[in-house]
Amino acid sequence: MRVRREVLGDAHVDRSAAGTTDFTAPFQDFITRVAWGDVWTRDGLDRRTRSCITLAVLTALGREGELALHVRAARRNGLTPAEIGEVLLHTAVYAGVPAANAAFQLAQRVLDELEDEA
Repeated sequence: MRVRREVLGDAHVDRSAAGTTDFTAPFQDFITRVAWGDVWTRDGLDRRTRSCITLAVLTALGREGELALHVRAARRNGLTPAEIGEVLLHTAVYAGVPAANAAFQLAQRVLDELEDEA
């Protein structure tokens, strides 16, 4: 839970926890244990690299809801807007221009929101 909060922020994790039901509780437990406890805590990659990979995969799969969350996480993990753009540009070559186009538009909105919050 510590890593999940550090990467995604307390507000997101608190919202997820508040929305947990008897039906969704096993999934919340699963992602907290496996994604955040087992994978994001491994020594093999640093958080910046994990964020780059996550942005690329979410872009390739067209998972815009999760992508917005992970653009914020990438900034929290130290990626600059320019580095986020490089990840999306690189992803365009391998996942397709339409996917990257949508990701650039979404990332710009999120980065603008983060700038307004600062």
